Amino acid sequence: MNRDDFEKFVIQNYDASFDYPWKKSPKNEVFRHKNSKKWFALVMSVQKKWLGSDEEGVVDVVNLKCDKELVGSLQKEHGIFKAYHMNKENWVTVVIDGGVSDEKLKSLVRMSYDLTSGK
Repeated sequence: MNRDDFEKFVIQNYDASFDYPWKKSPKNEVFRHKNSKKWFALVMSVQKKWLGSDEEGVVDVVNLKCDKELVGSLQKEHGIFKAYHMNKENWVTVVIDGGVSDEKLKSLVRMSYDLTSGK
């Protein structure tokens, strides 16, 4: 799943709104619960080196909230990293370039949505 596919998936499957809160980073978008306005996904373009890669260039990622007990094991999987610019105990950063399976990404979005729902 690439960034466009991810955005379409979230819009079609969740009661969510999105916005672009930073003028300095106009392509970075936050997906929020419509009622509470709490974030459950932050989509960004980041330098690969910011994720610990030796490669040059930019990659699209999404930050998702996860069960605290799963964060460590998730980070051992290909394409999933310590959260970039979020609480590293509760969030992970997932590369959205097709390297992480659609099923895995969808389940992580569901978890993030549920954990941030306030229920």
